[in-house]
Amino acid sequence: MGAMSSEHPAPSEPVRRAAPLLSGVDWARKPPAHTVTLLGRPGCHLCEDAREIVVPVCEQTGSTYEERDVTADPDLLRDYGEHVPVVFVDGVAWDRLRVDADRLRAVLS
Repeated sequence: MGAMSSEHPAPSEPVRRAAPLLSGVDWARKPPAHTVTLLGRPGCHLCEDAREIVVPVCEQTGSTYEERDVTADPDLLRDYGEHVPVVFVDGVAWDRLRVDADRLRAVLS
């Protein structure tokens, strides 16, 4: 099936491309952005350390960052008050106390 023969001339109009095999999938689209929530409390030095790691990683990966103060919510205070900071990724507890930037970046990328 080398060169086109005169029996099958090239079409005179542009060829329409068929729909992609996986229609609806945008391969050029960026991966979905994640939401990272840091639970902490005022005066917590580990929470401050975690914030210094989490905020830049969220900025680098395009993830949404939010922070919650466990002392403002009785349920959070009961469940996490003595165990902060806690980092949630998309609503799932992911890490606590000391946060590793490389591990977090890998999860968010």
